[in-house]
Amino acid sequence: MGTKYWQEFLIPYDQAVDEIVLKFSSLKKQYQKSGEYSPIESVYGRVKSVASILEKIQNYGVDIEALEETIQDIAGIRIMCQFEEDIYEVVDLIRERANRDMDIIRVKDYLSEAKPSGYKSFHLIIRYPVFTVSGFKSILVEIQIRTMAMNFWSIIEHSLNYKYKENIPEVVKKRLINAANAVNEVDREMSSIREEIQNAQRLFGLKSSSVTSILDNIGNLYKLNQVDKASQYEKIFDELFAQEDIIQLILLRKELESEVNKIEADV
Repeated sequence: MGTKYWQEFLIPYDQAVDEIVLKFSSLKKQYQKSGEYSPIESVYGRVKSVASILEKIQNYGVDIEALEETIQDIAGIRIMCQFEEDIYEVVDLIRERANRDMDIIRVKDYLSEAKPSGYKSFHLIIRYPVFTVSGFKSILVEIQIRTMAMNFWSIIEHSLNYKYKENIPEVVKKRLINAANAVNEVDREMSSIREEIQNAQRLFGLKSSSVTSILDNIGNLYKLNQVDKASQYEKIFDELFAQEDIIQLILLRKELESEVNKIEADV
């Protein structure tokens, strides 16, 4: 199988990854724009390299004819969360989409029961439809959902497995387990102050969205030739922003939105 075969073979996987990353990134933006806390911190996607696929074929004796069904993580999505509780919220979001634009094929919960190595994460294998120039194709995609702390640990473990060909020395294994326990403790501590952190982030989100809306609508007033009003609102905004008065900024945002809508209706 030459380069051209693999390039064509991986095209729908690339498309599936791009589309799914876009969907979850859009969900995060929707939370932020509405001033709500987002359980999604970041989203990444990747398609396995040809070298990795060939290595799996060799190591596990995969039938090339059954490759698409046997190797279920050729397309991979990684969703990072701030807190362990957020992981289950993201899982619920995915389950809500089931039977619409993706089907859940398999669930692997390594949160409630970690692997012996200490690995924790929540995995979903989904079937995702893509429409290519060659027609419709159903792609298997693995979604991994974990906290940022869990992700840091798993990157280290993956590197060590690669170095030692999955035969990590016992002394290193013990240290990895100790590190996993430390990571779990970090996640537990963060969860204990989750509400306080979320409230702070919501407050920051409200301030950020209010400032953006205010400046946009002041710009709209200038475009509508309401120069005096725009200048007046600019002065009010500058004072409130300097005072960091978030409540008054939110009220100013609503007032400006109403003012601009009224003027536009009269034009």
